[in-house]
Formats: sequence, C-alpha cells, structure tokens
Amino acid sequence: MNKAQTYGRYQESPHAFVERYSSLVKRIAHHLMARLPPNVQLEDLIQAGMIGLLEAQQNYDPGKGASFETFAGIRIRGAMLDDIRRGDWVPRSVYKNNRRISDAIAQLESRLGRDPNDQEIAEYLEMTLEQYHQALNDVNCGRLVGMDDLGVSEDTVATEDSVAENLPFQDVADCSFRHALAGAIRTLPEREALVLSLYYDEELNLKEIGAVLGVSESRICQIHSQAMQRLRAKLSAWTAS
Repeated sequence: MNKAQTYGRYQESPHAFVERYSSLVKRIAHHLMARLPPNVQLEDLIQAGMIGLLEAQQNYDPGKGASFETFAGIRIRGAMLDDIRRGDWVPRSVYKNNRRISDAIAQLESRLGRDPNDQEIAEYLEMTLEQYHQALNDVNCGRLVGMDDLGVSEDTVATEDSVAENLPFQDVADCSFRHALAGAIRTLPEREALVLSLYYDEELNLKEIGAVLGVSESRICQIHSQAMQRLRAKLSAWTAS
C-alpha cells in the first residue's frame, strides 16, 4: 500500500472508520476501567474515546512515521482521561494522601540511601500497614495515578527506543525527561518494575497481573500505586509545578 492509499484509508467515512477501529476504543476503555471507581461508566469512556478516535482520523499524518494505532491510542486515552477529570469526583483527602506518600518516599530514599519498603513508609506516615495499603488503593483507584500524572503518555514506559519512536505524537516538550523516566523505571524494585511492564507494555489488567504473580488484584493495585509514587519522588525535579 503506497502513501496515498494509506492516507486515504484514514479518510473514509466516519461510520466506516468507527466500525473499523471500535475494538481499539473498547480495549482501551476496558483497560482503564480496571483501575477506576465504580461510578465511572464503561459507556461514558467508550463515548469519549470515539470522539478521540475521530479527532485522530482528522489529524493523523502517516508521513511522521508512527502507526495510526499508536497515534490513535494516545488520542483515545487522552479523550477518556479528559472526560474523567471533568467529572471532578476526587475527594480532597485523596489528593492529600497522594502528596504525603510521594513526599514520604522521597524523604526516606534520601535518608536510607535505598528504596524504602512498605512498612518503613507506613511508619513514617504514622499509619498501620493496612491503612497505608488502603491509602495506596484510594490514590490509585481514585485519582488514576499513571504515566499521564508524570507528564508522559502511557505508551512510553521503559525503553529509550520507545521514547524516540513515540515522541512526534506526545505533548512533552523535553525529550530528556523521557530518558530520565526510562532510567527511573529501571531503578524500581523488581516486582514494581514488572507490574508496570505487564500493565503498560503487555496491557494486562490488574486481575490478570495478579494471576501471573500469584497475588490479589487489590495487592497489584497497591504495587502499581507505590511504583508510581516512587517515580514521582525520583522525578520530583521534573514534575514539580
């Protein structure tokens, strides 16, 4: 298929186009639903994603090198996340705990010279281990802590090659941030890095990752959230507002 034929494929009628790529929208919606509270409806995510898909159709340029699926996936996720944020359903306590956990990890890393474990973080926060794990669940499932909170798309996680490949379609101004992110992920505890890889690279949901690692879905939610908090601490110089 030549360039003109490829470009024409993405200029077909909206109805035919939606039919062709509706499965992509639904897959991304189901992937996000695995870490969202029950008041977020799958149908709402799909509707927002369809709008993102049509925007991708209008803006895609095959001459820039990335596949349409990669470009559309970013637009679809972005439209869904924007729709979720407009709902403004996040309690203030979740924002407060998000900041407290991130600050605690940064302080303990500086003090200990290594990554702190769950118990050390809980003690620093004057919480029981159960309370700390619940706070992680609230932050992860309530605030949608993910790569977007670090200023980067979920499509770019662990390798410098993926950074370079996806850069033309990202809203990140400085490429060096992506390399810093890739480096920070490589320093995470092994299990946390594995959870991120399975979640973002392999696109397994939390339940599926739990089955792979032999732990509960709730525990995977906690591990994912803690991994993201570590990244926020490690990249604080980049993400500070």
